[in-house]
Amino acid sequence: MSKNTGQSRFRKVDVDQFDEDKFQDENVEEDGEAGPNEGEINTLLSQNRQAEALKHVLNHAPLLSKNTTIKDRAAQLALRVLTSFKSSDIEPAVKSLDEKQTDMLMKYIYRGFEVPSEGSSAVLLTWHEKTYRIGGLGSIVRVLADRKRV
Repeated sequence: MSKNTGQSRFRKVDVDQFDEDKFQDENVEEDGEAGPNEGEINTLLSQNRQAEALKHVLNHAPLLSKNTTIKDRAAQLALRVLTSFKSSDIEPAVKSLDEKQTDMLMKYIYRGFEVPSEGSSAVLLTWHEKTYRIGGLGSIVRVLADRKRV
């Protein structure tokens, strides 16, 4: 039989401080990332260079920003770029992206599904189909598991 000593000092020790694999949320400071440049996107779209506009939007996503206005503006720009593509040009554009850009594209597709606008759902479904064909199920899992939102 054990002896009750009445001491509870041992309960105040934080044992997690000694664990090497302890999860800590990334404490990153906002680096002033303002998202994609709207003027540059407009210029690229007016010159029918949609693939370059898509890469610009994907490479300048404001992931670390906590400002929802910046994220909303970037999502609207991304949706405008996605809707500017012809359906025959979507697959070659997705094939030209690397894995990180494909995942970012999938994030913007899901963000577009959150707030649908007139006629955007059909376009986003087409983009999702082509992106899934290239990125596979891993892309969807990485996007859904990632804590950084666009």
